Amino acid sequence: MKVIKNPLQMQKIALLTAKKGKSIGFVPTMGALHEGHISLIKKSVKSNDITVVSIFVNPIQFGPKEDFSKYPRPILNDKNICKKNKVDFLFLPDADNLYDKNYSTYVEVNKYSQFMCAVSRPGHFKGVTTVVSKLLNIVMPDNAYFGLKDYQQYVIIKKMSADLNFKTKITGCPIVREKNGLAMSSRNKYLTPEYKEKAGNIFKSLLKAKQDFKSNKNIKSIAADIKKSLNKIETAIIDYVEIRDWQTLEAAKQSTKTVVIAVAVKIQNVRLIDNIVCSK
Repeated sequence: MKVIKNPLQMQKIALLTAKKGKSIGFVPTMGALHEGHISLIKKSVKSNDITVVSIFVNPIQFGPKEDFSKYPRPILNDKNICKKNKVDFLFLPDADNLYDKNYSTYVEVNKYSQFMCAVSRPGHFKGVTTVVSKLLNIVMPDNAYFGLKDYQQYVIIKKMSADLNFKTKITGCPIVREKNGLAMSSRNKYLTPEYKEKAGNIFKSLLKAKQDFKSNKNIKSIAADIKKSLNKIETAIIDYVEIRDWQTLEAAKQSTKTVVIAVAVKIQNVRLIDNIVCSK
């Protein structure tokens, strides 16, 4: 595995790889790698000739009250995980490499950036789409892999890639969960063992909602039941419970056939998101 820090060098490697007719798979991350990330890496390694993983804690997607400075950065462990899982190139740019002092260009997908996580995290998705567009231009992958835990992010990136004619196919990969059902996240480590166990009730509430949706229960009642369930978790502060069309992210109607049921909740002041896709 080679570690590349310079964007121009990474881009040259990508061009040479394409010239040789080899496919590039790409897994963009912010590090603190866990089993969820590893599942994406394994998918890329299996499906492509070359796999590139990037680790970059992107400052422009964090709000002023968010955890940018505290975000975990266990780089040695991350390198070992990448090496062990047969990553070919680890791309490690720093902020000065990607955003010089005169940087002034941003990418925004307006249609999908007005609700759900965007309400409590203004500017977040603008930061995500800007950095992902830069990374796709640098790495020039044939395939890029994103976990479906960040479902809204996945839909936004897929839309951005289509609108801007990136050659990259954006692939969403299944959520990897802890034994108790809690969706794996780099932020889970901030929870005490007791509250990590309690947070497993997020997924239980989604599984119940899935059954209710299949039986055509009123969707407003489904959302209300999820909120009741989440409010039983000590210290829980609900950000949102949303039921939306799984493709367009428009608010679901009773007649909508396939939906994503998505939640965001703080437990012990740790913001957790999860979702489930279900059909009638």
